[in-house]
This record gives sequence, structure tokens and C-alpha cells, in this order.
Amino acid sequence: MTTPVRPGRRTLRARLLAFIADATGRLTTIWRLLTRAQTTLLRALAAIRPGRNATSRIRTAEQAFRRALAQYARDLTAFIERWAATDLPIAYRDGALTTLDHARRPHTLWSWTPTHQGAITTLSAQFYSDLTGRLRDTLRRAEAFLRAALAAARARATRFDPAPFRPAALRREHPLDTVLYAGNRRHPVEAWARAALTWQAVTTANTGSILTAAEQLACTHVEVRDGAGCGWTSHQDPDTADGTLRTISDALAHPTAHPHCIREMRPHLGTPGSP
Repeated sequence: MTTPVRPGRRTLRARLLAFIADATGRLTTIWRLLTRAQTTLLRALAAIRPGRNATSRIRTAEQAFRRALAQYARDLTAFIERWAATDLPIAYRDGALTTLDHARRPHTLWSWTPTHQGAITTLSAQFYSDLTGRLRDTLRRAEAFLRAALAAARARATRFDPAPFRPAALRREHPLDTVLYAGNRRHPVEAWARAALTWQAVTTANTGSILTAAEQLACTHVEVRDGAGCGWTSHQDPDTADGTLRTISDALAHPTAHPHCIREMRPHLGTPGSP
């Protein structure tokens, strides 16, 4: 059996939950720049009546939205860059050092070897690409919303279109407070952020744990700690994960099972079947 974590230390699971909660809070705060900009634009356009200054007021409202959209893009890009370059390596290293804690080995045994550098580089690049892809999709949706809102406001300002300006309908058609999934499924931003960041952080920390068990401790297997009933490859997989021993290669293939999974890998200091 593996040795318990050193007394007085929060578990890796607890640290990851706090880490993910902080990142989710930062990301959703940035996203509010976009949703506030949408609300501000709709209110500004709804207040415009046909007249000599209508075109100028529409242009002013458009420019304010574009400034807010640019700020959102800058802030989210900075978040993504920090997440990929700083936060994920911290999660990786925390997973690695926790493995040494479980084995009662000193932290000085670990360093950024080529194996660990290669692993974190691959993970950071993948997750950076995933998040920047989400940013591009959101900017595209924001531009589509802006075009629709401006077209409705301009039609109304010409006096030739008697249809009223409908902010609620525009918001329903272009809900910028959601993230679009495959099949046109929409999820609230905070729910998406928590799921995406949990997947990325747990995958990264567990990869650090698994590769440290293999490289620094010469383990061939790891012991899995997971939620009761959680499957190995997915939550519904009948092959349950908790308490099982998995080979290094199998563990690397499945460091987590689903977006909200907080799986933990511990080194097995022996051969399968040995105490």
C-alpha cells in the first residue's frame, strides 16, 4: 500500500479544487466585460429615435462596443497566456511533488528533466490552442451580434421600417453569456469555464504525477483514487477506477475520465499483487 501524504499538507485534490476555483473566477470576471458591453449597446441603441443625430449616435454606440470587445480580447488572451505558461506548469509540478510526498522521498529528487519538459510543453500547447479557439469563436459571435443589432437600429432610424427595436430578441438570438458546443448546444460561461479548466488542470497534474512515478521512482504502476463509481475511461464506464492499479501507459492515456473528474494518481512502489 502507498504511504499517506505528509501530515499538515492539504491533499492534491483540495489544492486543485482551490486552483480551479480561482482560475474559473478570473475567467468569468473577464467574460463579464463582453456581457456588459452587450447590455450597454442594446440599451444605447434602444434609446435612439429617428432624427438628424441618429446615425451619429449609432456610430458612437458601435465604437463603444468595439472598444469593450477589444479589451475583452486583450484580457482573455492574457489569461490564456498566463494559464498555459505559468499556471499549468505549477499544476504539473504540484502533481509531481505530491507523488514524491506519497513515496516519502525528498523534493530534490525531482527536476524539469527532458521528459517533464516535453510533457508540459505538449499539454500547454494543446490547452492554449483549445482556449484561443474558444476566444476566436466568441469574437465571431460577438461580431455577428453587433451586425444584427446595428442593422436593426439603422432600419429603425430611417423611419422606413416601422418594426420596433427588440433588445430581448437580439439577446436571445445572440446569447454572449453562453458558450456554444457541438450541435448548437449552449452552456453558461461559468459552467463551461469550470469544466474546461478542471479537465486541463487535472490532466496536467496527473501527468506530472504519473511521469514522476515512472521516472523518479521507477514505478510500473500507479494507484488510482477517484470518486466512488466513476469509470476508468468515462463516468459511465463499468470498469471503475477507484482503488485500482493501472500501468503507467494506461494511466497516461486516461489521466482523467470526464470534465469534472478530480482523479488522483499515487505511486505504487512495488509490483502488482505485492503489498
